[in-house]
Amino acid sequence: MTLSVELIGPGELDGEVSVAAAFATSGEGEAPPELIMATSEPAAARGVPVALDPAECAREGFRAKVGQVLRLSSASGRVLVIGLGGRDELEPERWRRGAAAVVRAGGEGGTAAVFVPPDAPGAALAEGALLASYRFDAYRSKPAPAVLDRLAFVTDRPDELREGFARGVAEAGAVMFARDLVNTPPSDLDPSEFARRVEERLVAQPGTTVEVWDEQRVATERLGGLETVARGSSQPPRVVMARYTPEHPAEVDGRVPHVVLVGKGITFDSGGLSLKTADGMMTMKTDMSGAAIVMAALSACAACDVPIRVSAIAMVTENMPGPNAVKPGDVFRARNGATIEVLNTDAEGRLVLADGLSLAAELEPEAIIDVATLTGAQVVALGRGIGALFGNDQALKDALEAVARIEGEPLWQLPLPEEYADHIDSEVADMKNMGRPGEAGSIAAAMLLSRFVGDVPWAHLDIAGPARSPESSGYLTKGGTAFGVRTLIEYVRTRASA
Repeated sequence: MTLSVELIGPGELDGEVSVAAAFATSGEGEAPPELIMATSEPAAARGVPVALDPAECAREGFRAKVGQVLRLSSASGRVLVIGLGGRDELEPERWRRGAAAVVRAGGEGGTAAVFVPPDAPGAALAEGALLASYRFDAYRSKPAPAVLDRLAFVTDRPDELREGFARGVAEAGAVMFARDLVNTPPSDLDPSEFARRVEERLVAQPGTTVEVWDEQRVATERLGGLETVARGSSQPPRVVMARYTPEHPAEVDGRVPHVVLVGKGITFDSGGLSLKTADGMMTMKTDMSGAAIVMAALSACAACDVPIRVSAIAMVTENMPGPNAVKPGDVFRARNGATIEVLNTDAEGRLVLADGLSLAAELEPEAIIDVATLTGAQVVALGRGIGALFGNDQALKDALEAVARIEGEPLWQLPLPEEYADHIDSEVADMKNMGRPGEAGSIAAAMLLSRFVGDVPWAHLDIAGPARSPESSGYLTKGGTAFGVRTLIEYVRTRASA
């Protein structure tokens, strides 16, 4: 069951409330935490105190750290106080994590009333609550117990938060769509099924069109990288091309800006003939995260009133060791005419992205952004909480990094030093698909991608680590995270005013 979230005024709160909640900030020095809300009378009627008891906070060890929960007893029912950290540092991510904490601590079923001040970020509240409620139960004979049925954010001036709140609902919906794709077992989400599900969602979105290329079209379009990786699979590859045109475009210098998103869509990665270990394959349904993310981001463009043109390209195939699989040492020609020697068939993501980036560059957009679970080296460098950011345009990288920080999807810029260019030099082709063993693996992969974008401003997000969460925490649920969806939406939404 999907959690119902709404934004209401104090007088609109009716019916039984199973839990009431409010937020608190950390006190300075030894001062106790302080409640922050404006709807004091309705909150008091539901058992929320006017102020916190310093002795009770000390006894419970409640310092209002971000996401920390204080449970209070009340004759009116259960009451939760959720920490947001220091009052001077209330960026949206803290509210997002606070709303998630309400959902996780709220129990099973029922209605929660959360009292918030009118300057709270509506988008972050909706995102945190909805994403924390996400469950993937399609394959369970007995679905997990439902979280809250309804969550009402109560504030004195709801109209001031309404636009952001609606945007947060749309963005959370896009994230959950991408999570569903990522979490679906690989035999049930082959390239054709991925394309079908994406097309089904996108055709219902205003201003959006979608086109699916089959294997014959892939060959006609000279997508050598995609064809090469797909050779080992019995499932044919697909390219999904989606376009969004705004109803109310914003022109910059007489032109409506155009951003192209490109996603790696390996619906299952066995490694090909460079076979992965059994443990290494266990989560390889996640390897199509990039494709799911870019399509999910585009699906929310209309609802989020994105004022620029956005295209999304998903390069979708399996990477399998079938009888026709590409062999180490083979050479193929990519769409732009460059040749690549394949020395490791498990470095396949960069091969399909080479074609996808070539297609993107031909559209002559203002910017290209690709998203991929590309390298294990990214996980070694940055772990599972931060994505790697590469690119050829500093302004684009800075803008993405700033948006990602606000959205709680942090990116860290890594270099593309020219002196590393020879890492991907080939003896027989224009380049090879792997760098030097044990050295700068993420950089080598990004270096190869950079040769397929021409002069177009380009950014590459390597999200191999944060694409999957090993546990449920905050607004993440164990499994696919769809890391990057909200960053992409917010980037294209604000691109015209940047």
